[in-house]
Amino acid sequence: MNILSLTTLRELLRLSLPMVVSQGSFAVMLFTDRWFMSHLDAAHIAATMGGGVATAFCLSLFTGVISYASALVAQYYGTGNLAKCPRVVTQGLLMATACIPLLLLAGYFGGRAFSYLGHDPAQVPLERIYFQILMTASFFNLVKACLASYFAGIGRTRVVMISDVLAVAVNIPLSWALIFGRFGLPEMGIAGAALGTVIATVFGVGLFFAFYLSRGHRRQFQVAQAFRFDPGILRRYLRLGLPAGLESFMNMATFNLFLLLFQSYGVPQGAAMAIVFNWDMLSFIPMIGLSISVMSLIGRFVGMGDMRRANQVISSGFILALGYAGVLATVFLVFRMTLVNVFRTPGTEFDAIAELAGSMMIGLCTYMLADATIAIAGGALRGAGDTRWVMVTSVSLHWLMLVAQYYVIVVRKLAPMVSWWVFVVMLLALAAAYLLRLLGGRWRQPERLARVMRE
Repeated sequence: MNILSLTTLRELLRLSLPMVVSQGSFAVMLFTDRWFMSHLDAAHIAATMGGGVATAFCLSLFTGVISYASALVAQYYGTGNLAKCPRVVTQGLLMATACIPLLLLAGYFGGRAFSYLGHDPAQVPLERIYFQILMTASFFNLVKACLASYFAGIGRTRVVMISDVLAVAVNIPLSWALIFGRFGLPEMGIAGAALGTVIATVFGVGLFFAFYLSRGHRRQFQVAQAFRFDPGILRRYLRLGLPAGLESFMNMATFNLFLLLFQSYGVPQGAAMAIVFNWDMLSFIPMIGLSISVMSLIGRFVGMGDMRRANQVISSGFILALGYAGVLATVFLVFRMTLVNVFRTPGTEFDAIAELAGSMMIGLCTYMLADATIAIAGGALRGAGDTRWVMVTSVSLHWLMLVAQYYVIVVRKLAPMVSWWVFVVMLLALAAAYLLRLLGGRWRQPERLARVMRE
């Protein structure tokens, strides 16, 4: 069986490079926001981490469901039914609109949670401000996720790249000006960082709609006829997308609780984790772009019934992901203390932060190849509609990790590095489980794939 093809590798590169740039630009945006916060103090760094993760958690269920548009659109594209591709977008926009009351309620009540979780009193009001501003405009995040997933599904990933890169190009100088009060704008601190992100997100949504409603695209995909409720597509969307959304939500819940438990060690420990995850983003978030591209291509070839090409996509994905992660892990290991000191804050307390963050960087380098495996195997399984198995396996391991974290941090009150290595082991176990499922082949059985395609 030919499982490696230079043609498929080039096609995956063509699709994934814009997505990697797109996701990388998002990582740069978060990175610079936290770097700006480091010019204030450690509490601001920790607050952007806590508030940002809480926002991602509140959005995770809705984003996980809506983002499955990428696989659905790719499957319809693979069958040659182009008119159904934009109908997926319409169903996604209807779901996003229905979510608005829930998002606003989550933003209002979720802001109260930080004070109940044992966070430093200096950090809590900062987290609340950052979180509530982001949640107020969270509807636009769902719209953006839907449109970005659509363009990834039809293979026009350059549209995603252009829209996201331009949005980040707006965000970085705008956030800087709003945080520090430049160009005649008020000095807003952490609220300025959140407001800059919101404005840039709305700008990015406008760019996506400009591409979506362009004349050539409207004609090719019959967009004008797509603005209608389609119960068949919506049922399929929910049947396959809801497990993906629940997986995202439950995993974010455990990850969020893990971060909040870890931050109960204190501000220095919370700041150390924020610094490490800032560098982790430069590996993990671009890997999401590659995973989305793998999911899109797998979905396309499932729609075409061409599993030989699907095998080639998987092999190509592993070559790219493991190569990228391996090089970056080596750089992170060799230069870990230099990278940590990029976020040096005023005062002597940073010495303790740097010591802990430097040790945590070793764990980061350990699990980066596991992250690469999870990205490719998970993308392939989701693209083929194996979302229920992915959900059960991923959620089970994440919650097992959280139970262990509670025992380590709350019951035994062990050192922060013990907690960190529990997290690393969980990622290694998840990578092994995904790889075994992918190699096992049950997900590719013809009768299972036929059920995936059924509306």
